[in-house]
Amino acid sequence: MNLSFFDQFTSPYLLGIPLILISMLFPALLLPSPNNRWITNRLSTLQLWLFHLITKQLMIPLNKNGHKWALLLTSLMTLLLTINLLGLLPYTFTPTTQLSMNMALAFPLWLATLLTGLRNQPSIALSHLLPKGTPTPLIPALIMIETTSLLIRPLALGVRLTANLTAGHLLIQLISTATTALLPIMPTISLLTALILFLLTILEVAMAMIQAYVFVLLLSLYLQENI
Repeated sequence: MNLSFFDQFTSPYLLGIPLILISMLFPALLLPSPNNRWITNRLSTLQLWLFHLITKQLMIPLNKNGHKWALLLTSLMTLLLTINLLGLLPYTFTPTTQLSMNMALAFPLWLATLLTGLRNQPSIALSHLLPKGTPTPLIPALIMIETTSLLIRPLALGVRLTANLTAGHLLIQLISTATTALLPIMPTISLLTALILFLLTILEVAMAMIQAYVFVLLLSLYLQENI
């Protein structure tokens, strides 16, 4: 029984084809068709408004030099948002529940922000390792602490996204199993757990969007320190 709870974190197959690949084709249906006008219907208007809102929120803490990262950060936000929401569909798989994928996204982007700071303003980038006014006896210890804090950032990004999504999926699995098991025995309690499951599903949809936003926002804040 314990192993069955984690079966949802393996990609289901149909005729040898991973269903997550099929589900990821659905967002392509939302892309506007080629036209000589920017806005053709309400859907394209909503899409443009959403992209503008995401880009605006991510670019607020950055100066003009950081605006070069707008396309990368907005694309990453869209990718994570799409994957997280598609993973809530039945018979699909959430790749962002795998630490390997999240680390593959977090580490190169964090390293890029760090190398950007070391290349453009090395003295300011290195000064973050030692706060101003630090007593002399505490300098070696603080440098070690700040260096560890800096190096652990990509791990924190990946683990945060993995842990939150995994916990939400497991909780939904547990409550849905309880709802099914209680239905023939105690229908009233089963209906109550079904209501809790519905509210939890809404919360998980919000969590999927929030975690995608937090992941990209933290990257933009790391970038702000280095430009």
